[in-house]
Amino acid sequence: MFGQEVGHGVDFATRNEQNSFCIDALKTSKLRSYVDPMLQEVEVLPAMNRTSALLDSYIYTLNLMSSNLQCDNVFMFPLDYFEKWGQEGIIDLKHELDQVLMLISGRCLLGKEIREKMLDEFYTLFHEIENSLSLINFFLPYIPIPANRRRDAARIKLKEILSETVRSRKRYNQVEEDALQNLIDSKYKDGRSISEDEVTGLMIGLIFAGEHTNSLSSAWTGSYLLNDAKCLMTAIEEQKKIIKKFGRRIDYHVLLEMYTLDRCIKEALRLHPTAPMLLRKVHKHFTVWTKEGHEYEIPAGHTIVSPTVLNHYIPYIYKDPEVYDPERFGPGREEDKVGGKFSYTSFSGGRHACPGEAYGYMQMKVIWSYLLRNYELKLLSPFPKEEWRKFALKPQGKVMVSYKIRQLA
Repeated sequence: MFGQEVGHGVDFATRNEQNSFCIDALKTSKLRSYVDPMLQEVEVLPAMNRTSALLDSYIYTLNLMSSNLQCDNVFMFPLDYFEKWGQEGIIDLKHELDQVLMLISGRCLLGKEIREKMLDEFYTLFHEIENSLSLINFFLPYIPIPANRRRDAARIKLKEILSETVRSRKRYNQVEEDALQNLIDSKYKDGRSISEDEVTGLMIGLIFAGEHTNSLSSAWTGSYLLNDAKCLMTAIEEQKKIIKKFGRRIDYHVLLEMYTLDRCIKEALRLHPTAPMLLRKVHKHFTVWTKEGHEYEIPAGHTIVSPTVLNHYIPYIYKDPEVYDPERFGPGREEDKVGGKFSYTSFSGGRHACPGEAYGYMQMKVIWSYLLRNYELKLLSPFPKEEWRKFALKPQGKVMVSYKIRQLA
């Protein structure tokens, strides 16, 4: 899906180094610098700041047009996505979250060139890759069906867009503060620079993790919050306390204070993990003893499956596992630690743990803290079911929500 130059298309040692490149691009020091760009996409800016930001964006677009990059479709998205909602109305929450996460990923991961001039084209192609994520492709990834042909054609075009951006930065000695730049500057332990194909493959993978999975997780979080008046009020009260303590500004440290919202997201992910199962190749024979005293021999060479969708519902670990209860992760309960460090694996675990977990939580907190502070929201459609035809368990159909603007004091 991301190309043969990355991931499971390369040997184990190379894959580990590539994973470290992604971890470095999303480490804490980098996350701090991503908060302002995220807020720039989400928040309605004060008049003076908005004018300055629009001017900067306009000047940057003019610079792009004067470069050698193709600029047939130059455009600028609004810098404050939710402003277009107006005072009140009805929206498909799933669609709206997907759009704003697309903008955030464009700014923080892809960089200004693509964000300002070709984001629409990029994500049209990217959605062709997303649309190939069916269960049949999990078992037969190269089956020549129309969805896979479109996926392969889209990946080639995406790599062309990213490759031209990489070449342009190198040609003009242009250095940016985004994940793409971090990958461009990466080197293997033997001193070898990362190749252009490797950069583009890893970048497509990061976008998949940063936009696709978080879009699903944000939609599930919102569905549960708006379906549970008590949880919603608890999350709103937390925002009131944070506003009283820090004012209305949001930065990296303020996001870390949002413990309740963090647990609300985590519980939605427990119930609907973006990856329903984890697979591992057994390199060495081992024995498993169950809680009930049963013993299983696991031979070397076998592939084992850990079904996250079942593990997160084990009743002796999670009390009333079918119930949405964010406080199960709170002080004094911490149910995710009852069965050991792998009781909760929404972001995988061990050496293959998702490097974008902190980034994902951060952008979901940015979005949902803004929505809770500025809108009265009500779920209109029935609570969504899971879409089981896809590998990632997204909400089925539209998630219709009414909104009315307000501002927490």
